[in-house]
Amino acid sequence: MNNDWTARPWHLDESLHHTNWTVNESQKFLQTRDPSCPYFLTVSFLAPHPPLVPPACYLDRYLHEELPAPAIGDWAEPPEHGAKSDDPQSFRVNLQGLALKTARAAYFGMINHIDDQMRRLLNPINGVDRDNTIIIFVSDHGEMLGDHYRWRKNAPYEGSARIPFMISAPERFGLKKRLVVDKPVCLEDLMPTLLDMIGEEPVAGVDGRSVWPLMRGEDIPWRDFLHIEHSELEDTEGIGHHALTNGQEKFIWFTKSGREQFFDLCKDPDELKDLIAVPESKERVALWRHRLITELKDRPEGLTDGAKLISNRPYPTVMKDNAGQKS
Repeated sequence: MNNDWTARPWHLDESLHHTNWTVNESQKFLQTRDPSCPYFLTVSFLAPHPPLVPPACYLDRYLHEELPAPAIGDWAEPPEHGAKSDDPQSFRVNLQGLALKTARAAYFGMINHIDDQMRRLLNPINGVDRDNTIIIFVSDHGEMLGDHYRWRKNAPYEGSARIPFMISAPERFGLKKRLVVDKPVCLEDLMPTLLDMIGEEPVAGVDGRSVWPLMRGEDIPWRDFLHIEHSELEDTEGIGHHALTNGQEKFIWFTKSGREQFFDLCKDPDELKDLIAVPESKERVALWRHRLITELKDRPEGLTDGAKLISNRPYPTVMKDNAGQKS
């Protein structure tokens, strides 16, 4: 299925795997494009998103390894419906034994498979010309993979919300090699970054900013935090949330129950200890709560009155067009 934890080897020849196919099509484009013109190529892998079906050698590789256990916070509670859930696509799981190891091995194997296929794409013989190409590797989301008894994405925790954002470019762009920027960046920065690097004007009114100056090692004013959001789903309670993070701390507010959480990501990157009720965190929590109130004050859902957060407000996830169809 498209979101569940079941896993098995890919059933066809490896050359027919969707990861291989994506690289094959990308190489066809590179070999047939007009070399006198600039180009923009999006190489969009389905993996490691479920279904968890890596080629057999990649699954076997990790089944024979001792894999890290899921991160389970002292605040996390297992689902009431048991280890595997009645629905293998459930947001809540408590996988154990072979089911857990197979799911995690398949996920790691699919990532390994992408890495190997990326080598084909970045090969100078029949792939990307590294001397004339900006390469940015990003992801749309992560996977909870059993952390805190969670599966899928949709959660504001690091397993789901933290994504790669890696940039490589020819020397003339002045990027510092192996530089790690300790600033909160997001997919909204992708388009402004590319426009900046190719000498185009930024688009007015967008939230993102170019990270090119940061990658050159410049110390420039930057945003204080990122806003993470997910609305309630029609058939699921407890998913809707708003969260703020600067990569060092994270404040989470669940819109249905009003529950809050606070994590010190520097000392606790796996979010094992919820500090929301710790007296020493009171001032930091108040600061982040105030920031979220300010962030939400003009939202149409009425999630705040400007002084406090208001839980259990109507939070529609779909709109209807004039024909009454959901969209």
